[in-house]
Amino acid sequence: MDGASRNIGCNECMDLLADYVDGLLPREQALSLQWHIEGCPPCVAFVNTYKGTVNAAKRLRETALPPEVRERLMSFLQRTRS
Repeated sequence: MDGASRNIGCNECMDLLADYVDGLLPREQALSLQWHIEGCPPCVAFVNTYKGTVNAAKRLRETALPPEVRERLMSFLQRTRS
């Protein structure tokens, strides 16, 4: 990979992260992002936290809210939307 294709910065890393983790980036872009991440400790930490959050969310189960909680939540949301 040449130097020009490696110019992904931290902001672009954050923008591309979801597609990167899901394996949806084109190969060259994924390699450029991977190259950036390997050389950037803050991005390594961010990627690890992001992956941990995604994995934790996948293990959550959907549950129904009790009617009284749902009513209070809807009332709150309607008040804050005004």
